[in-house]
Amino acid sequence: MSGKFITFEGGEGSGKTTIAAMVKEVLDKEGYRVTLTREPGGVEIAEKIRDIIHDVKYTNMDRKTEALLYAASRRQHLVEKVIPALEKGEIVICDRFVDSSMVYQGLARGIGIDEVYNMNLFATENILPNRTVFFDIKPEVGLQRVYANKEREVNRLDLENIDFHERVYEGYLTICNRFPERIVKVDASQDIEDVLFQVLEKIREIL
Repeated sequence: MSGKFITFEGGEGSGKTTIAAMVKEVLDKEGYRVTLTREPGGVEIAEKIRDIIHDVKYTNMDRKTEALLYAASRRQHLVEKVIPALEKGEIVICDRFVDSSMVYQGLARGIGIDEVYNMNLFATENILPNRTVFFDIKPEVGLQRVYANKEREVNRLDLENIDFHERVYEGYLTICNRFPERIVKVDASQDIEDVLFQVLEKIREIL
């Protein structure tokens, strides 16, 4: 595949979704062909699975059920949207991918990072991003942003206690150390213009 697959990762309220739209706008103006998408979701079937995963009614969802739903959503999204765009030579920017599952389900939920990683390699047929940008921000700061933003969807994960979000943050630091050739960090606590500048620098390194 001739395109570039770039994913954004981070805890709740890290700003990655906002920055993803801004990055697309900049790269579009520079003449790149860019597909912006998200997980879970991005295509109709995957969005239906997203609705189930994020529904605040389903607090009794088993952790392995959750992990499998993410993997199923990811598979459909990949074959229907991501791979076709990459085969056309486009840049695909995806808000979350495999790393989210390793952190949220593998580490924070306690399933095991390798178990979730292998499950997702089966779902993706070993496809991984060319570059992953981790939006590094302390969980308490990110959650303050979530609750201050009245327009943002509040999902089932937002309702977890601070200990869960601390485990997510530690999980991201763990996978940054595990995959240093692929994952780069940006300081997401800065002003949005500074974060955008950092992210564009990291992306341009591989274009």
